[in-house]
Amino acid sequence: MNSEEKTLVEIIDENKQIDLAKYINYVSAPQAGAIATFSGTTRDTFEGKTVVELRYEAYVPMAIRNLKSTCSSARSSWDLHSIAVAHRLGTVPVGETSVFVAVSATHRADALDACKFLIDELKASVPIWKKEVYSNGEVWKENAEFLQRRLELGKDGGCCRKKMETEAHEQKGCCKPKVKVEDATD
Repeated sequence: MNSEEKTLVEIIDENKQIDLAKYINYVSAPQAGAIATFSGTTRDTFEGKTVVELRYEAYVPMAIRNLKSTCSSARSSWDLHSIAVAHRLGTVPVGETSVFVAVSATHRADALDACKFLIDELKASVPIWKKEVYSNGEVWKENAEFLQRRLELGKDGGCCRKKMETEAHEQKGCCKPKVKVEDATD
């Protein structure tokens, strides 16, 4: 079986939940001693604001291409058996899964490292956009991984006549930077 046959990448249509068991079953195999998973779910608060739901949009053909390429990169770095990645589009209410990654390997270190790599790369480079809807408003969000990648590539937002400023929050973790976009023509 070639690596393409052992990789499942899906963008899930609006109003359909991710079937976690489907993806775990897909990566399960007698020779796999480890299955690592990541399930990204909608939490109920962010920075003291009540989160009602998340909304996702994507450029689906490019998202699938990028995800498959990321899976190939993971295979070149770790000894993996199977990979499954699913991401929902549309509205994702509090408590529901928006993204799921499952990786199987002979050994746990490969499965765990590859799973972390896959979710980090998804958030950094796949064209899927998230809007957080609060009880008192909404905002489009950019992931910390995306912002870090822009800095690494030397893209500071100077193009398109827009200026980006990032502000660090007090807490640690994935939600550290907040982005404010201003029109540089003012």
